Amino acid sequence: MYQVQNPATGELLRSYDQATDEQVAAALDSVAGAAPVWADTPIAERAAVLSKTADRFREQREELASIITVEMGKLRDEALFEVDLSADIFQYYADNAASLLADEEVAGRGPAAVITKRPLGALLGIMPWNYPYYQIARFAAPNLLLGNTILLKPAPGCPDSAHALQDALVAAGIPSGAYETIFASNDQIATVIADPRIHGISLTGSERAGEAVGSLAGAALKKHVLELGGSDAFIVLDSMDGGGPSLDEVIEQAVLGRMENTGQACDSPKRFIVAAEAYDRFVDGVTEYFAGLKAGDPAHPDTTLAPLSSKQAVTGLLAQIEDAVNKGAKLRTGGKAIEGEGSYLEATVLTDVQPGMRAYSEELFGPVAVIYKVESDDEAVSLANSSPYGLGSAVFASDEARALAVANRLEVGMVGVNVPADTAPDLPFGGVKRSGVGRELGTLGVEEFVNKKLVRTPAN
Repeated sequence: MYQVQNPATGELLRSYDQATDEQVAAALDSVAGAAPVWADTPIAERAAVLSKTADRFREQREELASIITVEMGKLRDEALFEVDLSADIFQYYADNAASLLADEEVAGRGPAAVITKRPLGALLGIMPWNYPYYQIARFAAPNLLLGNTILLKPAPGCPDSAHALQDALVAAGIPSGAYETIFASNDQIATVIADPRIHGISLTGSERAGEAVGSLAGAALKKHVLELGGSDAFIVLDSMDGGGPSLDEVIEQAVLGRMENTGQACDSPKRFIVAAEAYDRFVDGVTEYFAGLKAGDPAHPDTTLAPLSSKQAVTGLLAQIEDAVNKGAKLRTGGKAIEGEGSYLEATVLTDVQPGMRAYSEELFGPVAVIYKVESDDEAVSLANSSPYGLGSAVFASDEARALAVANRLEVGMVGVNVPADTAPDLPFGGVKRSGVGRELGTLGVEEFVNKKLVRTPAN
């Protein structure tokens, strides 16, 4: 069901009909038919569409932010930040179009052997609910620049933001058929993946969704990018008294990172691995911050604890928390649903989590922090790498060289050294292990769904 249900109140605001098979077929015909036209559109014109889309986002930032605050409960300031970041992504690819798509001469052969970057054709994007604009922007912007066309399936809970993004592209002048949104079912998407006119699939979502889409794409011999879950490690190697940020600053970065989007981010820090000498101060600092968060209307400036996406999300997290506590984990604060119609959960801190508890190996997609004590750098690395995920991480130490040495041993796709993990238009995003395959954003964002065509001419 594609619908807007405010997670802060539980109120069902709007419902949309699922696309018929005929509507899905028509949308597929449209993006496939537009593919050669868009591919032959000059790069400068494609870049201009992206730039105008960025302008549209900036002009309508208040309205666009309100849409996602209602759809999925995002705090107002965070919603505005997401709108601005999405605009910056479209602008980055517009501004760097010439360099990103430039031909590359094969070393030693000069102009006699050149690698050109050409589009593959029509692509399918399957997007999640937690960052309704940003997730689409980081897939759509580089691929539209490249000349691919896009068939986009949004999350069922975010139809209004999906419409708003397509409206922005249309207002910016994108040709008919180059970008189409469909409210499709899983079965209909399976049919789309199998269609030979679709040349690539990008999914951001759960492991289960990634396994299903990856299997279908592989069977159809389609290139695919999967951005899946994460259980990022945030490692503190000492008391931070000898240099770099102070421990108080590190704690602030930890709690802000964990609570972004109410903890509903694949790349937010979820496991805090802290040296024994800093452990007690770190636990006390995080616990105090979490206990002081104030639940309320996410549109109100005084609210610091937003709702989760749904009652089901609250129920799932409570089950993970209760499993840990029943098996011996220590609950420092939180651990309960907040009564009312909204989908609220108290911000929660767990310590003494051990193997065999769900919280040890599963992703906790919400306002829950798990803090571990370690006695050495080797123990920190071993614990961090014990996760089935490998998205991002951050390492802090008074000695930056020490932090870098640990960072280089971590099995992840992204790592910050004395800085928190972050995202930006020019920074590649992606992970390893069960966090997915492929990269988005930065220069790598145009490298996934591209035909790197070798063109040879007679040598002089």
